[in-house]
Amino acid sequence: MDACFTAFDKNGDGKLDLEEFKLICRALFRNDKGKIYSLQENKVREIFNVFDKNNDNFIDREEFTFCWNHWIKIIVRPISAFLIVDVQNDFISGTLNISNCSAQQNGAEVIEPINRLLDTVNFDAVFYSLDWHPSDHISFIDNLHMRELDPSSPLTVETANTYDTVIFSGPTPMKQRLWPRHCVQDTWGSELHQDLKILEKAIKVYKGTNPEVDSYSVFWDNKKLTDTTLCGQLRLKNATDIYICGLAYDVCVGATAVDALAIGYRTILLDDCSRGVDLLDIEKTKTTVIKNNGVIVNSNHVKAMVEGRDRRPELGYKLAMELKSNSSH
Repeated sequence: MDACFTAFDKNGDGKLDLEEFKLICRALFRNDKGKIYSLQENKVREIFNVFDKNNDNFIDREEFTFCWNHWIKIIVRPISAFLIVDVQNDFISGTLNISNCSAQQNGAEVIEPINRLLDTVNFDAVFYSLDWHPSDHISFIDNLHMRELDPSSPLTVETANTYDTVIFSGPTPMKQRLWPRHCVQDTWGSELHQDLKILEKAIKVYKGTNPEVDSYSVFWDNKKLTDTTLCGQLRLKNATDIYICGLAYDVCVGATAVDALAIGYRTILLDDCSRGVDLLDIEKTKTTVIKNNGVIVNSNHVKAMVEGRDRRPELGYKLAMELKSNSSH
């Protein structure tokens, strides 16, 4: 740490000004080939301000110690979790085969790149999530007659079709997209695809187990009433970065990525390891992730990122903004 501070304290005054801090950012944010990623001027200034705690326009040694321990170290040595979302039979060749949806994407195409990552990248933790529905689940269109629709629902039991959205009545009325019956607990359709490599030490996370509420995100249900085991497991591992992929891109994968960002994780969405339902919704998912300082990459970039050799400025900025919001609480 001291060597780093001294190296960048170009004028030897015992503190770092904004220009010297910019040099640190240039050294930090580059890929494994040495290509420097540019970071917007205003973002560098925002990050600098997070570590200039006494607002004197310098980062002194004490402030740099915080910067080193909570920011630089994580950027250079991230703790990475790999989260493989819902690569289950029903979404690939079963009752909710996504190739029958409007985007006509083949869910089986995610298996080969995911397996390659499992073989070649040394993640700190690997998770598989599974949609795990009871047979009376609220999202199944053939269960529509079992619950009362709210007067505000645009469709009735008689007029609603698969993939339509209705509103169920309740203390708070709830929007629900209607799906074919899928991933019913302990059926073939709910099993992970046989070609998907399953690591022995990996952790399985089950979601959508409450019949009264759907669960797209692997973190918690759509009403945020109950969380899964994922939050606790990630904390146990001290994870800093989450790589997310699987099925379906614009539903469960997207909801999980947005939640990961909201909770404060540096979030990486794997484009070639995900397939979705609707092309427009897939684009919306990408836009939301990027807007919230997540990154979207192909699997061939993952190894260098996990090993801290390819360091993205968006993730550095995201981490600095988390440190800022935590210190203001």
